[in-house]
Amino acid sequence: MSLSTIPVAAVLGHPINHSKSPKLHNYWLSLFDIDGHYIPLDIDPRNFENSIRALGGLGFVGANVTIPYKEKILKIADKISDRAAIIGAANTLTFLPDGRIYADNTDGYGFLQNIKSKYKDWSASEGISVVFGAGGASRAILGALLEDGSNEVILANRTRSRADQLRSDFGAKIKVVDWMKVQNYLSDASTVINATSLGMDGQAELPIPLNGLKKNTLVTDIVYTPLKTSFLEHAAKRGCRTVDGLGMLIHQAIPGFERWFGVKPDVSENLRELLISQ
Repeated sequence: MSLSTIPVAAVLGHPINHSKSPKLHNYWLSLFDIDGHYIPLDIDPRNFENSIRALGGLGFVGANVTIPYKEKILKIADKISDRAAIIGAANTLTFLPDGRIYADNTDGYGFLQNIKSKYKDWSASEGISVVFGAGGASRAILGALLEDGSNEVILANRTRSRADQLRSDFGAKIKVVDWMKVQNYLSDASTVINATSLGMDGQAELPIPLNGLKKNTLVTDIVYTPLKTSFLEHAAKRGCRTVDGLGMLIHQAIPGFERWFGVKPDVSENLRELLISQ
């Protein structure tokens, strides 16, 4: 096999050193004995578009997109999936043979699969969901919650205008509340989601008091570095059911890997243990 035919994929972000995607995809490449590579790329915002457009010509077959480019990437993509268009963000790129860039969003799929794989009886339809954050991941999660039957989602973001925009995009089932008042809605919630980067290594902690959480509330965090965020630790102490962000990472990665490398992988405990280890 010549170098030019070896498939290469990447994860794109800024910063990118926190990402476990390379370890994840390279585990699958090794497991299936695929002659391919998956690497992290820190993309400078000043050269964003030129950098992305160059990847196809350099032999890349695809890429995952993370903070802060999930929304911005849609302005560059030549072809956009329906779900990425509805969500307004993409996390999975495919560099097509004709030179075009195809953008998709598998975050919502990964979010739901992560919860349902641990709590099979959980459904977004069972009550009110509270979501912190209004970025690209939040868009995917809102779409997934509504698709799974949620009738009311309380949404709060530090910059309220961004949350108001999501309500405009997703409709009346989204109720926007002030960031400093969202704690008042926790006692009525059946599901609470941190869709911000707060609590990630190197970031500030989520500043919202969690005293209102009731026992058995489903609490999940999209952050997976650290695996047990302070947010999840506080929720567990209050008797909540908790789901870490690592499973969302694994599940959202499956469609992209299958598209780029031609094999659909499974989620295994060995993989989780590998990703947890540093």
